[in-house]
Amino acid sequence: MKVVSVVGARPQLVKLAPIAAAFAGTAHEHVIVHTGQHYDANLSDVFFSGLGIPDPDVHLGIGSGSHGVQTGNILAALDPVFAEAAPDWVLVYGDTNSTLAGAVSAVKQHIKVAHLEAGLRSFNRRMPEEHNRILTDHAADLLLAPTEEAMRHLDTEGLARRSVLVGDVMVDVCLNIRDAVQRGEHPAPTLPEGIDPREPYLVATLHRPDNTDDPRRLTALVEALAGLSVPVALLAHPRLVARAEEYGVKLAQGAVHVGQPLPYAGLVSAVMGSVGVVTDSGGLQKEAYLLGRPCTTLRPETEWVETLEGGWNVLVPTPTDLGPRWADVATRPAPEAPRGTPYGDGRAAHRVVEVLAERAG
Repeated sequence: MKVVSVVGARPQLVKLAPIAAAFAGTAHEHVIVHTGQHYDANLSDVFFSGLGIPDPDVHLGIGSGSHGVQTGNILAALDPVFAEAAPDWVLVYGDTNSTLAGAVSAVKQHIKVAHLEAGLRSFNRRMPEEHNRILTDHAADLLLAPTEEAMRHLDTEGLARRSVLVGDVMVDVCLNIRDAVQRGEHPAPTLPEGIDPREPYLVATLHRPDNTDDPRRLTALVEALAGLSVPVALLAHPRLVARAEEYGVKLAQGAVHVGQPLPYAGLVSAVMGSVGVVTDSGGLQKEAYLLGRPCTTLRPETEWVETLEGGWNVLVPTPTDLGPRWADVATRPAPEAPRGTPYGDGRAAHRVVEVLAERAG
């Protein structure tokens, strides 16, 4: 069996790591295509080296652009790659422009498409990720769902016959890295200047357009973080930095200490050393949950509804609406409620390879 994996952004590289490792133990041929959607070294290169992923077989070097331009450029660049490779499967990951372009290019060439992390829904049609994941699910031949909730969404949309529950590959990599950090196999993360790892601190990220592209909202969110009583390690995504500079928003103020995005092991280590997380990232919500840290999500919804059980994750779309309670929510201690294992047992990647092989014919 020959499988082409299409990746392009930081979250997809993390998901690729356990898939690549699972393929390495088989006779199957696994080809990695990096679209270059994330071209910043802190969002791309460090993941290949830090997670032991083989170098991409093909790097398209697409770079940035509007959604239409970027998606179209990736689509045009993938067409000859797939035509030459002639794989049994094209495997696309998550919900980025690379995901959608990979699916469209493959189906137009009558190559079977498998979608990893299928069935997630935020029900927020303003999110570009929501468009990408829905269109990809309806185009794909095989839907590899991470949770029972995702399977229910696919069933509701008439896609049950194409759907298989495999679990979440993020569990595979997160727990492996957690264990390695605990064994001392990774160096301490480079936290922003002013953050003392021996004292309580929060890890924060902001990158979604709804939070960064409106200057008034971005200002309000930064001020909400700045007013907290616990130091905040803000790992600043390039989008956040660019928008803050454009709007004249000072990120480093009050409790906020600004640093760069961390390699995955560094991020896991930083979360493990923290007392909590504040984010609008889907992946970081789940990683906080898996690592036993309370998360406050700066969005009105989440795809990972399981994290809301027991108060491990709390949705706060607008901190100012809570008034003084905002600080209590963002700095709350970890709940005593058990977390369970709604995302699987850490063997999802092996199941993905098995299902692809079973259905390759």
